[in-house]
Amino acid sequence: MQNIIQRELTINASAERIYNAIAAPEQVVKWFPDTVSGDYRQGAQALFSFGSEHQSSVYIEAARPHHYFAYRWVPGGNNFTGDVLSVPNTLVEFRITELEPGRCRVSLTETGFADLPAEIAASSLQQNSNGWDFMLGRLQQYFNAEA
Repeated sequence: MQNIIQRELTINASAERIYNAIAAPEQVVKWFPDTVSGDYRQGAQALFSFGSEHQSSVYIEAARPHHYFAYRWVPGGNNFTGDVLSVPNTLVEFRITELEPGRCRVSLTETGFADLPAEIAASSLQQNSNGWDFMLGRLQQYFNAEA
């Protein structure tokens, strides 16, 4: 069972602006979930809503401004809204590396699929693989629209 999703893109923006687009709730909703409720900070749980049908609790694992942001969630269309740390979950990590002033590489890694229950592991990997392609495209478009 594949255990990891990895994606990488280059964005013409500062590390601070990219980090804020990922880590600030008022900005992440411009490209990823439709809404964020709860406490979207390190050590706390928040709730991502995608339309009226799907919600997903997230636990913010780490927040190192302008370089790294990570959270845990139960992937796939499972509509999990409980304590993320009480069930098998995956870790989503965003790493931001400045290539030159105003231009950064954003690396996304999601790990932990092999630790999910067998009945959802493969479908979650496939769904999130496609989902990250779509969502990272939206992140790229968010910055292209601002340029």
